[in-house]
Amino acid sequence: MKKIALLTSGGDAPGMNAAIRAVVRTAIYFGMEVYGVERGYAGLIDGDLIPLEMRSVSNIVQCGGTRLRSARCLEMKTKEGQEKAVATLKKYGIEGLVVIGGDGSFRGAEVLARDYGVPTIGIPGTIDNDLEYTDYTLGFDTAVNTCLDIINKLRDTMTSHERISVVEVMGRHCGDIALYSGIASGAEIIVVPEIGFDMDDIVNRINRSRANGKHSNIIIIAEGVMSAEKFSEILQERTTYDVRPTCIGHVQRGGSPSMADRMLAAQFGNRAVRLLKDGIGNRVVGIRDNKIIDMDIIEAVSMKKTFNNELYETLQMISM
Repeated sequence: MKKIALLTSGGDAPGMNAAIRAVVRTAIYFGMEVYGVERGYAGLIDGDLIPLEMRSVSNIVQCGGTRLRSARCLEMKTKEGQEKAVATLKKYGIEGLVVIGGDGSFRGAEVLARDYGVPTIGIPGTIDNDLEYTDYTLGFDTAVNTCLDIINKLRDTMTSHERISVVEVMGRHCGDIALYSGIASGAEIIVVPEIGFDMDDIVNRINRSRANGKHSNIIIIAEGVMSAEKFSEILQERTTYDVRPTCIGHVQRGGSPSMADRMLAAQFGNRAVRLLKDGIGNRVVGIRDNKIIDMDIIEAVSMKKTFNNELYETLQMISM
């Protein structure tokens, strides 16, 4: 394989630029030509491709976001859109495609591989950590650390005023950001989509913590449950303590990637190109048990994400 392309799709995640760099430089090392697709699948459909050289990816390893930009593309779900994307690949003589994104991005790659015979390799780039086949996705570690920094600051002011802070983090269907940031920040309570909650139980736990000498409480709630503002309104009706909501929002997506995400980016990008070099496509790369792995893309996207109940139980034991 001598000519490949790569794109970033869906929500941006810290580490995408580092992965772009790894893909480009590994490909050049093996004598391949590399094209970058701007604006994800939308750019692939519109034919927005640019050649990428060694210096094209200089000084981006530390940058958040994605230099290739991203967009959500409903047209890629249609047969007409898919045929346009394939026509673009043929026009440029592209023999293989690397897709950096989440579940929706992988499903687009799966269609190209299954229905049109395009060798594709998926790199999991999403802060949600919502792909079952891999222990961690690119951007998750940075997003959690961003939340931690904000939660630490909130703890200072909540303790000063003896308040309850309800902190909303991202995660529509997956509560991993809430779970990990909750444990790491010492939050008393987390509320996630995977597990229901009892407001009476939450109030009782807050009361017990105050009786034990605590002067503040941190509650982490995933956006897929409800907004921090709505949750705070409900909680405020049941307690005499002052409740303040905070929505961290899109700041979770930005910022310089952590060491962990830069390392994943380098290894994911390198493995993706090595697979294409050997004529292997229709795979996704990931990490499991601290080892870089790859597996069939169709199998990967069909796996249902499971919640780490053991970590959730750990929080219940150590949070008060």
